Amino acid sequence: MLFSMTGYGVAFCQAEGIAVSVELKAVNNRYFKLSLRMSDGYGSLETRIEPMIRSLIERGTVNASIRIRQEKKTSDYKISVPVLSSYFEQLVELGSKLGQLGELPLPSLERLTHLPGVVETEIDAIRCDEENEKIWNIIEKTLREALDALQTMRRAEGISMHKDLDANIATLYQLVQNVEQLAPRVVPLYQQKLLERISKVLSEQGLTLNNTELFREIAVYADRCDISEETVRFRSHLAQFTDAMVSKESCGRKLDFLTQELLRETNTMGSKANDADITKNVVEMKTVIERIREMVQNVE
Repeated sequence: MLFSMTGYGVAFCQAEGIAVSVELKAVNNRYFKLSLRMSDGYGSLETRIEPMIRSLIERGTVNASIRIRQEKKTSDYKISVPVLSSYFEQLVELGSKLGQLGELPLPSLERLTHLPGVVETEIDAIRCDEENEKIWNIIEKTLREALDALQTMRRAEGISMHKDLDANIATLYQLVQNVEQLAPRVVPLYQQKLLERISKVLSEQGLTLNNTELFREIAVYADRCDISEETVRFRSHLAQFTDAMVSKESCGRKLDFLTQELLRETNTMGSKANDADITKNVVEMKTVIERIREMVQNVE
């Protein structure tokens, strides 16, 4: 089954005072690349996240955003007495210098707690280390839901691409069949034209035709314009392409390689077969292969 490299998945979970949101965006890339952004203090969990994503996605760039929020407890906050005392002493000193201490009311402690550095927050990483497994279980559940949503979208797009590729492959089968039917006439037509040209020249010069030399020239031309090997390989590549699309393994790289081989065989057919009708079919084959190449760039 084909999977597109582009997709989107999002999930949210809240349990035991912990809220986790996961957003995944996948785009094209020849190789796997993960760009992960997480809330501060949870970097130790990144080594678990990447293998989960890699187990489902083999190619493409995945932008993952994981946000973790924990409910704060009173134990998470601490008043810095030295900082608070320093602010208070500065206010007293300022009032003394102005000579207006008795006239200016001192600010309340509540207002002083809003000043920078008075209230400290315990580093989340400390709690994260202590409750690592509990937090990871929630992250893992949320990440799997987001991955499921991402895979659903990638699979749906892959099904659509599979239909388009099947239609294009069928077109290529028809075009190569046209070429095979036209190929046998190339040598007789060349022979006829060659005979006409030589006969005209010889009649003007009053000379006779050497059949041996003529047949040798025709034999050389027949060998040079023979495209039977190219058409056989072309059909083989088409069959392999079709088999790869239904494979359970990631097939993007293989399809990309087969597309290049199809184009190479097509170019050879066009250069070897000196025939206008064959050339017309070759041009159409190149157009179809280009459409296939564009789609294959987005196949995992």
